[in-house]
Amino acid sequence: MPFPPIILQKSKKIISYLNASEYMQNYVQGIYDQKKPECLWFLEHSPLYTAGTSAKEQDLINTQNYPTFYTNRGGQWTYHGPGQRIIYIMMDLRQDHQAFPPRDIHAFVNAIEDWIILTLKQFNIHAEKRSDRIGLWVIDPATQKEEKIAALGIKLTKWISWHGIALNVSPNLEDYSGIIPCGLADYGVTSMKKLGVHYSMDEVDQVLLEQWSHIFPHSLQENNIF
Repeated sequence: MPFPPIILQKSKKIISYLNASEYMQNYVQGIYDQKKPECLWFLEHSPLYTAGTSAKEQDLINTQNYPTFYTNRGGQWTYHGPGQRIIYIMMDLRQDHQAFPPRDIHAFVNAIEDWIILTLKQFNIHAEKRSDRIGLWVIDPATQKEEKIAALGIKLTKWISWHGIALNVSPNLEDYSGIIPCGLADYGVTSMKKLGVHYSMDEVDQVLLEQWSHIFPHSLQENNIF
């Protein structure tokens, strides 16, 4: 029996963080009530910092005076801004998704990371997981230093996921100076652009969608409302 499709929403305009958070909360309740299908939401935010449940106040510097938001997702401080592909993932972890067992958050996160790793591989970027650090990491060929290219922060409400992953396509990396990203002062942050890989957001999205089917059995049904 085929898996039901997952709705794909792709926002062309910049989305307010507060509007996105409110929308996700309502949508998650709709999934729990079996009134809405599961959903992936591709979007970008204006420059801002968000704190996860493990964030420390001393890790916020914010000389740019960007808006800051305290969230109930996992993780610590992170940055969002234009040029970063944010993917909010609203899926029902009570269900069997084949890519991961029901109610297994670690397997779910592992599948999401595998999806991004496969995507970056198509651009000849070798990203890896780290058992002691959240996110996806690459070695900068110029400096030979390990840097983060994608951040992950998931929240579960009644076993429905929300928040998600942020892939650095071409953000302003100087904006990361306003925080100690994820509390890791000894590691830098990179992007596809910094690694010399210059593609538009639409081109990156196309590869993300192509690689989705290599991890998940669900088809994606586009339904843009923003």
